[in-house]
Amino acid sequence: MRVLVLGAGATGGYFGCRLVESGQSVRFLVRPARAASLARDGLRVQSARGDFARVVEASASIEPGETFDLVLLSCKAWDLESAIAAIAPAIGADTRILPLLNGLRHLDRLDAEFGRGRVLGGLCHISVALQGDGSIRHVGSLDRLQFGDRDGCAVPARVRDGLLSMRTETCENTAILDAMWAKFAFIAGLAGITCLLRGSVGEIAATPDGAILATHLYHECAETARQSGHAPSDAAIAEALTVLTAQGSPLKASMLRDLERGSRTEVEHVLGDLLARAQALQVDAPLLAAACTALRVRERALADASTA
Repeated sequence: MRVLVLGAGATGGYFGCRLVESGQSVRFLVRPARAASLARDGLRVQSARGDFARVVEASASIEPGETFDLVLLSCKAWDLESAIAAIAPAIGADTRILPLLNGLRHLDRLDAEFGRGRVLGGLCHISVALQGDGSIRHVGSLDRLQFGDRDGCAVPARVRDGLLSMRTETCENTAILDAMWAKFAFIAGLAGITCLLRGSVGEIAATPDGAILATHLYHECAETARQSGHAPSDAAIAEALTVLTAQGSPLKASMLRDLERGSRTEVEHVLGDLLARAQALQVDAPLLAAACTALRVRERALADASTA
């Protein structure tokens, strides 16, 4: 399978390296400086699943007429338009795009640009971070990836077999949209409560009302998923609430880590999109609205500061 991985950051770099070691033909599409560093130092991953360190194929552009079986897309939401422009020359008639962005809003944009049939559903559960020296650190051992055709059709065998060849917990899911909605509800609940209250799950749960607020906010998210036709299973709800109310847990949403670094957040792609869906369905979601509003106030202040 010929694979194009957009970027060599934490998520794309991690799954890209697992595809390389499984014998797939992988190209990383990166900025010139990152291409130079990969040529000089190689791609390096530290992981309990097995370290990886080797020079990989990387370039800053795609040659005309060059197409791939799979394009792996794991950019931040605000980079989606530039990502679309970058990968467009690589998309052929039989190419499949596997986006690993948070939320769901990116699907409509990718469908409009490339056609629904080319855009798979996908999600991952993994904790990875890009280090200052360009290496990638995998925290813990969880590296779960799910993919599937959103209309229940078969994924092309070359793509399916290539993805399943990775040394990761990877599966083809014929109900991939249900799985994406379950994750959407969970990450919105996690991002909403930790960003609204500016603390880890454990710090919030240690207060008299923290676990109650986290539970209520998650139920607003899960109810929106249910009324959208993708109700999380009882098991998914129980697991989410266990994680979101765990005493002593250091877990924070990546959105809160972005906030603490003074960076932009994916508030509109995750919380804003879910809130809009809740409001359209007349789901009462006051805590989701409060979390979204708090982050919007902060995003506006950040934008004003950057233009001052």
